[in-house]
Amino acid sequence: MKARVAWLEERTFVGQNASGHSIVLGRPGAEDRPEPGPSPMELVLIGTGGCSAYDVVLILEKGRQTVTGCEVLLDADRADSDPRVFTRIHMHFRVSGRNLDPAKVKRAIELSAEKYCSASAMMAKTATVTHDFELIED
Repeated sequence: MKARVAWLEERTFVGQNASGHSIVLGRPGAEDRPEPGPSPMELVLIGTGGCSAYDVVLILEKGRQTVTGCEVLLDADRADSDPRVFTRIHMHFRVSGRNLDPAKVKRAIELSAEKYCSASAMMAKTATVTHDFELIED
């Protein structure tokens, strides 16, 4: 895996993956300037949620569940001192579908957390990572 991050100005950077997809990230350089994009740590949190959501959808589809949507709401805390790692991450999954089996959804989330999601595994080295879910009948 390869990526590139380049400084644009002040506290603004652009990241690009090997296939050419780009994202602007950073913090405002001055108080009156808007944020140019998510911070690097916000991207880490978003990536963790995306990794786990991807797993959950794939596992449920393989289990012949009719999934029509999956959203992960993340809430996290970071250490007060540098390097300010994540210390707590809670993932609330909102899974939509038709006649979803709650036991299969729970198991898919557990498999992601315990076996498949590399981002969650890394975050669990410094943070307590918890999960819950709700089902939405579609």
